[in-house]
Amino acid sequence: MAEYGDIRTGRHCVFVLHAHLVFVTKFRYRVFTDTHLTRLEEIMRAVSAYFETGLAEFNGENNHVHLLVNFPPKIALSKLVNSLKGVSSRRMRQEFPELAAHSYRANTLWSGSYFAGSVGGAPISVLRQYIEQQNRPL
Repeated sequence: MAEYGDIRTGRHCVFVLHAHLVFVTKFRYRVFTDTHLTRLEEIMRAVSAYFETGLAEFNGENNHVHLLVNFPPKIALSKLVNSLKGVSSRRMRQEFPELAAHSYRANTLWSGSYFAGSVGGAPISVLRQYIEQQNRPL
């Protein structure tokens, strides 16, 4: 059963919806440092707040990031992913010109694909622990 803190209510519903998202950099370039991931988390939290979703957990390595998102049923997950990737790509390339050098052909930071998994079988605590244990670069 979900923890009481995770249960959210809407106008006509009560819900607990979590998704595990993974975004990979274009051509799997190893471009992220801890500074990049810290700023990326801030951007992703801002976009999540705009969509009235919660970013429960965030971490990554030098070529991909993991997100654990708590979202309402009125939000299409594909639209959330599109905004998360689009806004973060644009802002990161503006703020860190060295990232733009890796995306000169495609003019994008992220690969066109992504992983989205519903989180229901594994307890949230196990997934949080998995995301926290990513080998974050220095």
